Amino acid sequence: MRAVVVALGKIGLPLAVQIARSGHEVIGCDINPEVVELVNEAQPPFPGEAGLEEALAEVIASGALRAQLDTTAAVAGGPDLVVTVPPLAVDDDAKPDWGALDAAIAAIGAGLQPGTTVAVETTLPVGTTRQRISPALASASGLSAEQDFFTLFSPERVYSGRIFADLAEYPKLVGGLSDAGEARGVELYRSFLTAEVWPMGSAEAAEMVKLAETTYRDINIAFANELARFADREEIDVARVIEAANSQPFSHIHNPGIAVGGHCIPVYPRFYLEGDPAAALPAAARAVNDAMPTYAAERLEKALGGLQGARVLVLGAAYRGGVKETAFSGVFGVTTALEALGASALVSDPLYSDSELADLGLTPWDGESIDAAIVQADHAEYAQLSAADLPGVRVVLDGRGIIDADAFAAAGITLERIGRPSTTPPAS
Repeated sequence: MRAVVVALGKIGLPLAVQIARSGHEVIGCDINPEVVELVNEAQPPFPGEAGLEEALAEVIASGALRAQLDTTAAVAGGPDLVVTVPPLAVDDDAKPDWGALDAAIAAIGAGLQPGTTVAVETTLPVGTTRQRISPALASASGLSAEQDFFTLFSPERVYSGRIFADLAEYPKLVGGLSDAGEARGVELYRSFLTAEVWPMGSAEAAEMVKLAETTYRDINIAFANELARFADREEIDVARVIEAANSQPFSHIHNPGIAVGGHCIPVYPRFYLEGDPAAALPAAARAVNDAMPTYAAERLEKALGGLQGARVLVLGAAYRGGVKETAFSGVFGVTTALEALGASALVSDPLYSDSELADLGLTPWDGESIDAAIVQADHAEYAQLSAADLPGVRVVLDGRGIIDADAFAAAGITLERIGRPSTTPPAS
Protein backbone atom coordinates (compact mmCIF):
# COMPACT_ATOMS: atom_id res chain seq x y z
CA MET A 1 0.00 0.00 0.00
CA ARG A 2 1.04 3.59 -0.65
CA ALA A 3 -0.36 6.13 1.78
CA VAL A 4 -0.33 9.86 2.42
CA VAL A 5 -0.97 11.24 5.92
CA VAL A 6 -1.91 14.92 6.06
CA ALA A 7 -0.98 16.87 9.24
CA LEU A 8 1.94 15.47 11.26
CA GLY A 9 0.80 16.47 14.70
CA LYS A 10 0.32 14.43 17.85
CA ILE A 11 -2.14 12.10 16.09
CA GLY A 12 -0.97 12.21 12.48
CA LEU A 13 2.73 11.52 12.94
CA PRO A 14 2.31 8.37 15.09
CA LEU A 15 -0.29 7.15 12.60
CA ALA A 16 2.09 7.73 9.67
CA VAL A 17 4.79 5.83 11.55
CA GLN A 18 2.35 3.00 12.32
CA ILE A 19 1.49 2.61 8.63
CA ALA A 20 5.15 2.79 7.57
CA ARG A 21 6.42 0.22 10.03
CA SER A 22 3.70 -2.16 8.87
CA GLY A 23 5.51 -2.44 5.56
CA HIS A 24 3.89 0.35 3.54
CA GLU A 25 5.25 3.42 1.76
CA VAL A 26 4.14 6.66 3.42
CA ILE A 27 4.46 10.34 2.63
CA GLY A 28 3.64 12.62 5.55
CA CYS A 29 2.55 16.16 4.74
CA ASP A 30 2.47 19.24 6.92
CA ILE A 31 2.27 22.98 6.23
CA ASN A 32 4.93 23.72 8.88
CA PRO A 33 8.47 23.60 7.37
CA GLU A 34 10.03 23.02 10.79
CA VAL A 35 7.86 19.95 11.39
CA VAL A 36 8.75 18.53 7.96
CA GLU A 37 12.46 19.12 8.57
CA LEU A 38 12.40 17.50 12.01
CA VAL A 39 10.49 14.45 10.78
CA ASN A 40 12.94 13.92 7.92
CA GLU A 41 15.75 14.15 10.48
CA ALA A 42 13.96 11.46 12.53
CA GLN A 43 13.32 13.93 15.36
CA PRO A 44 9.82 14.00 16.89
CA PRO A 45 8.53 17.59 16.75
CA PHE A 46 6.78 17.19 20.11
CA PRO A 47 7.69 15.37 23.34
CA GLY A 48 5.98 12.71 25.39
CA GLU A 49 4.77 10.08 22.90
CA ALA A 50 5.89 6.64 24.08
CA GLY A 51 7.91 4.76 21.46
CA LEU A 52 7.71 7.47 18.81
CA GLU A 53 11.39 8.47 18.76
CA GLU A 54 12.60 4.93 18.17
CA ALA A 55 9.90 4.02 15.65
CA LEU A 56 10.37 7.26 13.71
CA ALA A 57 14.11 6.67 13.46
CA GLU A 58 13.43 3.18 12.12
CA VAL A 59 11.02 4.18 9.34
CA ILE A 60 13.02 7.23 8.27
CA ALA A 61 16.18 5.15 8.05
CA SER A 62 14.45 2.47 5.98
CA GLY A 63 12.88 5.03 3.64
CA ALA A 64 9.37 3.85 4.45
CA LEU A 65 8.38 7.35 5.60
CA ARG A 66 9.34 10.77 4.32
CA ALA A 67 7.81 14.17 4.91
CA GLN A 68 7.08 17.06 2.58
CA LEU A 69 5.18 20.35 2.45
CA ASP A 70 3.25 19.82 -0.79
CA THR A 71 0.12 17.79 -0.05
CA THR A 72 -1.28 18.14 -3.56
CA ALA A 73 1.87 16.71 -5.12
CA ALA A 74 1.88 13.78 -2.71
CA VAL A 75 -1.76 12.95 -3.46
CA ALA A 76 -1.21 13.38 -7.22
CA GLY A 77 1.06 10.33 -7.03
CA GLY A 78 -2.07 8.22 -6.73
CA PRO A 79 -1.75 6.61 -3.28
CA ASP A 80 -4.16 3.90 -2.22
CA LEU A 81 -5.04 5.75 0.98
CA VAL A 82 -5.00 9.37 2.11
CA VAL A 83 -5.62 9.96 5.81
CA THR A 84 -6.26 13.52 6.93
CA VAL A 85 -6.12 14.40 10.62
CA PRO A 86 -5.82 18.19 11.08
CA PRO A 87 -7.87 19.12 14.16
CA LEU A 88 -11.02 21.11 13.52
CA ALA A 89 -10.21 24.46 15.06
CA VAL A 90 -12.81 26.01 17.35
CA ASP A 91 -13.38 29.42 18.86
CA ASP A 92 -13.69 30.20 22.56
CA ASP A 93 -17.25 28.87 22.51
CA ALA A 94 -16.16 25.64 20.78
CA LYS A 95 -17.86 26.64 17.51
CA PRO A 96 -16.13 25.09 14.48
CA ASP A 97 -13.69 27.14 12.44
CA TRP A 98 -13.49 25.23 9.17
CA GLY A 99 -10.53 27.10 7.68
CA ALA A 100 -7.71 24.63 8.36
CA LEU A 101 -9.73 21.51 7.54
CA ASP A 102 -11.18 23.04 4.37
CA ALA A 103 -7.67 24.01 3.26
CA ALA A 104 -6.41 20.46 3.81
CA ILE A 105 -9.35 18.99 1.89
CA ALA A 106 -8.82 21.48 -0.97
CA ALA A 107 -5.15 20.51 -1.19
CA ILE A 108 -6.07 16.82 -1.27
CA GLY A 109 -8.79 17.37 -3.85
CA ALA A 110 -6.45 19.31 -6.15
CA GLY A 111 -4.27 16.21 -6.53
CA LEU A 112 -6.85 13.45 -6.10
CA GLN A 113 -6.63 10.57 -8.58
CA PRO A 114 -9.10 7.82 -9.47
CA GLY A 115 -8.81 4.79 -7.21
CA THR A 116 -7.73 6.65 -4.06
CA THR A 117 -9.61 6.33 -0.77
CA VAL A 118 -9.68 9.40 1.49
CA ALA A 119 -10.20 8.76 5.20
CA VAL A 120 -10.99 11.62 7.57
CA GLU A 121 -10.02 11.04 11.21
CA THR A 122 -10.69 14.59 12.46
CA THR A 123 -13.66 14.59 14.85
CA LEU A 124 -16.65 16.19 13.14
CA PRO A 125 -20.32 17.02 13.68
CA VAL A 126 -22.55 14.25 12.36
CA GLY A 127 -23.12 14.52 8.60
CA THR A 128 -19.96 16.49 7.79
CA THR A 129 -18.23 13.75 5.77
CA ARG A 130 -21.19 13.31 3.42
CA GLN A 131 -22.38 16.89 3.25
CA ARG A 132 -19.10 18.84 3.29
CA ILE A 133 -15.97 16.71 2.80
CA SER A 134 -16.96 14.46 -0.10
CA PRO A 135 -18.56 17.24 -2.20
CA ALA A 136 -15.47 19.42 -1.66
CA LEU A 137 -13.18 16.61 -2.85
CA ALA A 138 -15.35 16.01 -5.91
CA SER A 139 -15.45 19.71 -6.75
CA ALA A 140 -11.69 20.21 -6.40
CA SER A 141 -10.77 17.07 -8.33
CA GLY A 142 -13.47 16.93 -10.99
CA LEU A 143 -13.98 13.25 -10.09
CA SER A 144 -17.20 11.42 -9.22
CA ALA A 145 -17.63 10.66 -5.52
CA GLU A 146 -18.04 6.97 -4.65
CA GLN A 147 -17.28 6.04 -8.26
CA ASP A 148 -13.81 7.45 -9.00
CA PHE A 149 -12.80 7.77 -5.34
CA PHE A 150 -14.12 6.83 -1.89
CA THR A 151 -14.50 8.99 1.22
CA LEU A 152 -14.59 7.50 4.72
CA PHE A 153 -14.84 8.65 8.29
CA SER A 154 -12.73 6.79 10.86
CA PRO A 155 -12.53 8.48 14.28
CA GLU A 156 -9.20 8.58 16.06
CA ARG A 157 -9.65 6.81 19.39
CA VAL A 158 -6.23 7.25 20.95
CA TYR A 159 -4.74 9.12 23.88
CA SER A 160 -1.64 11.31 23.62
CA GLY A 161 1.33 9.57 25.18
CA ARG A 162 0.14 6.03 24.45
CA ILE A 163 -0.99 6.16 20.81
CA PHE A 164 0.78 3.01 19.59
CA ALA A 165 -0.68 0.97 22.46
CA ASP A 166 -4.17 2.34 21.80
CA LEU A 167 -3.92 1.62 18.06
CA ALA A 168 -3.15 -1.99 18.93
CA GLU A 169 -5.98 -2.34 21.44
CA TYR A 170 -9.11 -0.39 20.53
CA PRO A 171 -11.30 -1.44 17.60
CA LYS A 172 -10.83 0.81 14.58
CA LEU A 173 -14.17 2.10 13.31
CA VAL A 174 -14.73 2.74 9.61
CA GLY A 175 -17.83 4.38 8.15
CA GLY A 176 -18.28 4.88 4.42
CA LEU A 177 -20.58 6.75 2.09
CA SER A 178 -21.24 3.55 0.13
CA ASP A 179 -20.96 -0.19 0.75
CA ALA A 180 -18.05 -0.48 -1.68
CA GLY A 181 -16.21 2.46 -0.11
CA GLU A 182 -16.62 1.12 3.41
CA ALA A 183 -15.40 -2.33 2.39
CA ARG A 184 -12.31 -0.79 0.77
CA GLY A 185 -11.64 1.26 3.90
CA VAL A 186 -11.84 -1.81 6.14
CA GLU A 187 -9.40 -3.62 3.85
CA LEU A 188 -6.89 -0.75 3.92
CA TYR A 189 -6.99 -0.22 7.69
CA ARG A 190 -6.58 -3.94 8.33
CA SER A 191 -3.32 -3.83 6.39
CA PHE A 192 -1.58 -1.83 9.13
CA LEU A 193 -3.54 -2.50 12.34
CA THR A 194 -3.60 -5.60 14.53
CA ALA A 195 -6.69 -4.38 16.39
CA GLU A 196 -10.12 -5.30 15.06
CA VAL A 197 -11.51 -3.07 12.31
CA TRP A 198 -15.27 -2.61 12.53
CA PRO A 199 -17.44 -1.47 9.61
CA MET A 200 -20.05 0.95 10.96
CA GLY A 201 -22.55 0.97 8.10
CA SER A 202 -22.29 4.70 7.41
CA ALA A 203 -20.02 7.65 7.92
CA GLU A 204 -22.69 9.22 10.11
CA ALA A 205 -22.62 6.28 12.53
CA ALA A 206 -18.82 6.49 12.78
CA GLU A 207 -18.98 10.26 13.34
CA MET A 208 -21.55 9.79 16.09
CA VAL A 209 -19.44 7.21 17.95
CA LYS A 210 -16.69 9.69 18.76
CA LEU A 211 -19.19 12.30 19.87
CA ALA A 212 -20.97 9.70 22.02
CA GLU A 213 -17.72 8.59 23.69
CA THR A 214 -16.57 12.06 24.64
CA THR A 215 -20.00 13.42 25.55
CA TYR A 216 -20.53 10.45 27.88
CA ARG A 217 -17.31 11.32 29.67
CA ASP A 218 -18.29 14.98 29.98
CA ILE A 219 -21.68 14.04 31.43
CA ASN A 220 -20.09 11.53 33.81
CA ILE A 221 -17.54 14.07 35.06
CA ALA A 222 -20.30 16.64 35.52
CA PHE A 223 -22.22 14.19 37.70
CA ALA A 224 -19.06 13.55 39.74
CA ASN A 225 -18.60 17.30 40.14
CA GLU A 226 -22.18 17.74 41.33
CA LEU A 227 -21.68 14.91 43.83
CA ALA A 228 -18.50 16.63 45.02
CA ARG A 229 -20.19 19.99 45.53
CA PHE A 230 -22.99 18.34 47.50
CA ALA A 231 -20.41 16.42 49.52
CA ASP A 232 -18.66 19.69 50.35
CA ARG A 233 -21.88 21.09 51.77
CA GLU A 234 -22.54 17.95 53.81
CA GLU A 235 -18.89 17.39 54.84
CA ILE A 236 -18.79 13.94 53.21
CA ASP A 237 -15.73 12.44 51.53
CA VAL A 238 -16.92 11.99 47.94
CA ALA A 239 -13.86 9.89 47.05
CA ARG A 240 -15.03 7.19 49.47
CA VAL A 241 -18.56 7.47 48.10
CA ILE A 242 -17.42 7.04 44.49
CA GLU A 243 -15.09 4.16 45.35
CA ALA A 244 -17.91 2.37 47.14
CA ALA A 245 -20.44 3.02 44.37
CA ASN A 246 -18.01 1.73 41.75
CA SER A 247 -17.44 -1.50 43.69
CA GLN A 248 -20.47 -2.98 41.95
CA PRO A 249 -20.30 -3.53 38.17
CA PHE A 250 -23.01 -1.13 37.03
CA SER A 251 -21.47 2.08 38.38
CA HIS A 252 -18.57 3.80 36.59
CA ILE A 253 -18.52 7.26 38.15
CA HIS A 254 -15.48 9.35 37.17
CA ASN A 255 -13.53 11.60 39.52
CA PRO A 256 -14.43 15.24 40.17
CA GLY A 257 -11.93 17.96 39.45
CA ILE A 258 -11.21 21.63 39.04
CA ALA A 259 -11.63 21.71 35.24
CA VAL A 260 -12.22 19.68 32.09
CA GLY A 261 -9.74 20.63 29.38
CA GLY A 262 -8.16 19.47 26.15
CA HIS A 263 -9.18 19.28 22.50
CA CYS A 264 -11.83 16.61 23.08
CA ILE A 265 -14.08 16.54 26.14
CA PRO A 266 -14.91 20.28 26.37
CA VAL A 267 -15.34 20.53 22.58
CA TYR A 268 -17.06 17.46 21.15
CA PRO A 269 -20.25 17.76 23.22
CA ARG A 270 -20.66 21.10 21.42
CA PHE A 271 -20.29 19.26 18.11
CA TYR A 272 -22.97 16.81 19.24
CA LEU A 273 -25.25 19.72 20.10
CA GLU A 274 -24.72 21.14 16.60
CA GLY A 275 -26.77 18.23 15.30
CA ASP A 276 -29.05 17.72 18.31
CA PRO A 277 -29.59 21.17 19.84
CA ALA A 278 -32.50 19.97 21.99
CA ALA A 279 -30.34 17.46 23.88
CA ALA A 280 -30.59 18.43 27.55
CA LEU A 281 -27.85 16.39 29.23
CA PRO A 282 -24.85 17.48 27.12
CA ALA A 283 -25.75 21.15 27.55
CA ALA A 284 -26.27 20.77 31.31
CA ALA A 285 -22.98 18.89 31.73
CA ARG A 286 -21.05 21.59 29.89
CA ALA A 287 -22.54 24.23 32.19
CA VAL A 288 -21.60 22.25 35.31
CA ASN A 289 -18.04 21.58 34.20
CA ASP A 290 -17.47 25.13 32.94
CA ALA A 291 -18.39 26.41 36.42
CA MET A 292 -15.78 24.37 38.32
CA PRO A 293 -12.82 26.81 38.08
CA THR A 294 -14.98 29.55 39.63
CA TYR A 295 -16.21 27.15 42.29
CA ALA A 296 -12.60 26.30 43.20
CA ALA A 297 -11.63 29.96 43.46
CA GLU A 298 -14.62 30.65 45.71
CA ARG A 299 -13.66 27.70 47.92
CA LEU A 300 -10.18 29.16 48.27
CA GLU A 301 -11.58 32.60 49.04
CA LYS A 302 -13.66 31.18 51.89
CA ALA A 303 -10.76 29.17 53.31
CA LEU A 304 -8.35 32.10 53.18
CA GLY A 305 -10.86 34.60 54.51
CA GLY A 306 -10.81 36.71 51.36
CA LEU A 307 -8.67 37.04 48.24
CA GLN A 308 -8.48 40.80 47.86
CA GLY A 309 -4.81 41.61 47.33
CA ALA A 310 -3.71 37.98 47.84
CA ARG A 311 -0.95 36.39 45.75
CA VAL A 312 -2.22 33.01 44.55
CA LEU A 313 -0.06 30.54 42.68
CA VAL A 314 -1.79 28.32 40.12
CA LEU A 315 0.19 25.13 39.69
CA GLY A 316 -0.14 23.87 36.14
CA ALA A 317 -0.89 25.61 32.87
CA ALA A 318 -1.36 22.35 30.95
CA TYR A 319 -4.85 20.91 30.75
CA ARG A 320 -3.63 17.59 32.19
CA GLY A 321 -0.51 16.18 33.75
CA GLY A 322 2.50 15.33 31.62
CA VAL A 323 1.12 16.86 28.41
CA LYS A 324 2.39 20.19 27.10
CA GLU A 325 -0.95 21.43 25.81
CA THR A 326 -3.23 24.22 27.03
CA ALA A 327 -6.31 23.74 24.82
CA PHE A 328 -9.30 24.73 26.99
CA SER A 329 -7.07 24.33 30.05
CA GLY A 330 -8.58 25.14 33.41
CA VAL A 331 -5.72 27.57 34.04
CA PHE A 332 -7.56 30.27 32.12
CA GLY A 333 -10.83 29.91 34.02
CA VAL A 334 -9.03 29.65 37.36
CA THR A 335 -6.87 32.75 36.87
CA THR A 336 -9.85 34.74 35.59
CA ALA A 337 -11.94 33.73 38.61
CA LEU A 338 -9.12 34.55 41.05
CA GLU A 339 -8.58 37.98 39.55
CA ALA A 340 -12.32 38.68 39.65
CA LEU A 341 -12.16 38.05 43.40
CA GLY A 342 -9.29 40.53 43.81
CA ALA A 343 -6.28 38.18 43.80
CA SER A 344 -3.08 38.37 41.80
CA ALA A 345 -2.94 35.08 39.88
CA LEU A 346 0.54 33.70 39.23
CA VAL A 347 1.28 30.53 37.25
CA SER A 348 4.00 27.90 37.30
CA ASP A 349 4.32 24.71 35.22
CA PRO A 350 7.30 22.35 34.89
CA LEU A 351 6.62 21.99 31.14
CA TYR A 352 6.54 25.73 30.36
CA SER A 353 9.16 28.46 30.54
CA ASP A 354 8.30 31.89 31.90
CA SER A 355 8.29 33.33 28.39
CA GLU A 356 5.92 30.61 27.18
CA LEU A 357 3.56 31.33 30.05
CA ALA A 358 3.67 35.04 29.28
CA ASP A 359 2.89 34.29 25.61
CA LEU A 360 -0.26 32.52 26.84
CA GLY A 361 -1.33 35.68 28.65
CA LEU A 362 -0.42 34.26 32.07
CA THR A 363 1.76 35.84 34.75
CA PRO A 364 4.76 33.63 35.62
CA TRP A 365 5.51 33.13 39.30
CA ASP A 366 8.59 35.02 40.44
CA GLY A 367 9.33 32.54 43.23
CA GLU A 368 8.49 35.07 45.92
CA SER A 369 6.14 34.54 48.88
CA ILE A 370 2.52 33.63 48.17
CA ASP A 371 -0.63 33.49 50.26
CA ALA A 372 -2.27 30.47 48.66
CA ALA A 373 -1.93 27.95 45.85
CA ILE A 374 -4.26 25.96 43.60
CA VAL A 375 -3.23 22.69 41.95
CA GLN A 376 -4.77 22.89 38.48
CA ALA A 377 -2.89 20.12 36.58
CA ASP A 378 -2.00 16.67 37.88
CA HIS A 379 1.68 16.75 36.91
CA ALA A 380 3.60 13.89 38.52
CA GLU A 381 5.97 16.44 40.07
CA TYR A 382 3.17 17.79 42.25
CA ALA A 383 2.78 14.46 44.06
CA GLN A 384 6.14 15.28 45.69
CA LEU A 385 5.23 18.87 46.48
CA SER A 386 6.11 20.09 49.99
CA ALA A 387 5.43 23.21 51.99
CA ALA A 388 9.03 24.28 51.40
CA ASP A 389 8.25 24.59 47.68
CA LEU A 390 5.56 27.21 48.39
CA PRO A 391 7.06 30.00 50.53
CA GLY A 392 4.54 31.81 52.68
CA VAL A 393 1.57 29.68 51.66
CA ARG A 394 -1.28 29.39 54.18
CA VAL A 395 -3.92 27.50 52.18
CA VAL A 396 -3.61 25.07 49.26
CA LEU A 397 -6.57 23.95 47.19
CA ASP A 398 -5.77 20.65 45.49
CA GLY A 399 -8.01 20.57 42.44
CA ARG A 400 -6.73 17.17 41.29
CA GLY A 401 -6.35 15.16 44.49
CA ILE A 402 -2.66 14.59 43.90
CA ILE A 403 -0.68 16.14 46.78
CA ASP A 404 0.15 14.67 50.19
CA ALA A 405 -2.54 16.00 52.54
CA ASP A 406 -0.88 14.80 55.75
CA ALA A 407 2.44 16.45 54.89
CA PHE A 408 0.80 19.84 54.40
CA ALA A 409 -1.27 19.54 57.56
CA ALA A 410 1.87 18.66 59.51
CA ALA A 411 3.50 21.81 58.11
CA GLY A 412 0.62 23.93 59.45
CA ILE A 413 -1.04 24.54 56.07
CA THR A 414 -4.75 24.13 55.42
CA LEU A 415 -5.52 21.86 52.49
CA GLU A 416 -8.80 22.15 50.61
CA ARG A 417 -9.92 19.39 48.24
CA ILE A 418 -12.97 19.32 45.98
CA GLY A 419 -15.57 17.00 47.45
CA ARG A 420 -13.50 16.10 50.50
CA PRO A 421 -13.30 17.55 54.00
CA SER A 422 -10.62 20.17 54.63
CA THR A 423 -7.36 19.04 56.18
CA THR A 424 -6.49 21.60 58.81
CA PRO A 425 -3.24 21.95 60.73
CA PRO A 426 -3.18 20.62 64.29
CA ALA A 427 -4.07 23.11 66.99
CA SER A 428 -1.04 24.75 68.61
